[in-house]
Amino acid sequence: MVYREDMALTKIVALVGMMGAGKTSIGKRLAVRLEVPFADADHEIEAAAGMTVAEVFAKYGEPEFRRLERSVIARLLGHPPHVLATGGGACMDDFTRTAMKASTFSIWLKAPVEVLLGRVRKRQEHDQARPLLNNDDMRGTLERLLALREPVYALADMILESGDEPHAALVDKIIAALAADAICGTS
Repeated sequence: MVYREDMALTKIVALVGMMGAGKTSIGKRLAVRLEVPFADADHEIEAAAGMTVAEVFAKYGEPEFRRLERSVIARLLGHPPHVLATGGGACMDDFTRTAMKASTFSIWLKAPVEVLLGRVRKRQEHDQARPLLNNDDMRGTLERLLALREPVYALADMILESGDEPHAALVDKIIAALAADAICGTS
């Protein structure tokens, strides 16, 4: 489906899923196609904290990071319709999950562990940007996190398999679903 100028996004589109699922990459492309702003929750957290996600984890721990994440996402949910890439654990928080359910069209970008591992391994070895993977068992950590998170991710309004398919094809599928669910109405 081609996004038309007479279509307007009526809700925030929130991308959820594991690290490496493509939330930021697909989210940026989707926002361009929909002609709306894009927000990445992790980048917004870094701006609010004045430090990287890894530095927040190292200095204050995961509970403080999750508190900050909850606050930042609540603020972003008050903005006009846009595309939002959430952190992998964001929707595990009851408050965040409830707020997102009320004000977004959520899409779980579901990718197999092999794809996730391939995507995160390169970046992790380069800059250790994913604090939960700072250990000797990336695969085991991803598998454990996925087992905990999959039932919550499955509550999303849409589930989209995000394997090695080109991102443009995934964006087309999302736009078609948004139009079908009247998330993109005519203006």
